[in-house]
Amino acid sequence: MSATLLIGMDASPDFGAVGGAGDLRAIVGALLTYGLIIAVLMLVISATTWAIASSSGSWHAAQKAKLGCFVAIGGAALSGAALAWANWLLDIGAHL
Repeated sequence: MSATLLIGMDASPDFGAVGGAGDLRAIVGALLTYGLIIAVLMLVISATTWAIASSSGSWHAAQKAKLGCFVAIGGAALSGAALAWANWLLDIGAHL
């Protein structure tokens, strides 16, 4: 027998109890989309700048553009992983 049957209660988050929960999810989804789009655009611009600066011999600009590429990749990974992490936590919370 599971602990839920022994105790007789099942606790899980009730997102319908909060007014505007659907709007909040839409806003968070839009912010995540904007974050990923900005990260991809930053990666394209930084990679282009890195290539041009490397070919022209400007090592300082190439170094800054390389750092921009790493920041863009990290930002895209973090914003993409945030949704997966939140869903995982909600799934774990439903099973507790």
